[in-house]
Amino acid sequence: MIPSTPPPDRTVRPDVLAGTTQIHHRAKSARPDQLSTASAAALDDSLARDPEIRPAEVARARALVSDPSYPSVAIMKRVAQQIVAAPDLSEDES
Repeated sequence: MIPSTPPPDRTVRPDVLAGTTQIHHRAKSARPDQLSTASAAALDDSLARDPEIRPAEVARARALVSDPSYPSVAIMKRVAQQIVAAPDLSEDES
């Protein structure tokens, strides 16, 4: 857990800071803010060209669902090992 206040040995006193710190101001740019929506428009166009439902992927999913050996025993064992090896985040006390 991160403490809400700094430790006492790291507290900076204002009197020490006032004599040693110089503030440097960066020059403000004169250019106006700009917004380009060209990439967003290109993304929208690309998404509009692709169908929401892809028949080839639906056929692939149906084939996998009907296959009794999918997923294989080896894949299931690897997934199970990863689940067991993963840390239990509900026990994390930080």
